[in-house]
Amino acid sequence: MLLEAKCVLLGERRDGGWCIPCGHVEWDETIEKAAVREFREETGVKVRLDGVVAVHSNFHDPDHHTVGVWYRGIRQSGDLRAGGDLDQVGFFPLSDVPELKFPTDRLVVVQLQATGPE
Repeated sequence: MLLEAKCVLLGERRDGGWCIPCGHVEWDETIEKAAVREFREETGVKVRLDGVVAVHSNFHDPDHHTVGVWYRGIRQSGDLRAGGDLDQVGFFPLSDVPELKFPTDRLVVVQLQATGPE
């Protein structure tokens, strides 16, 4: 996830709802490489990972139990633009985040609101 000036970058999904940009790990890909690749595909921004922010089990899809790992990203290059599963992307103040599609994204935002983005 990309945090700048107490704001978090979110994307509006093509199937509806806002989320922290995310994706799946491809076969023979590390979770870190997947995070960087998915973030660039969905936002146009290349990031360097700067530690894990949170890890949660995702129970929102009863047919696919997954584990989410949220990394802090530091912008390296690229112009912000929506891609992949997202129709639009934008920064939102942590104090004014839209309704999020995934319950675990809400957990992460609540954690950031309580502890601060740093």
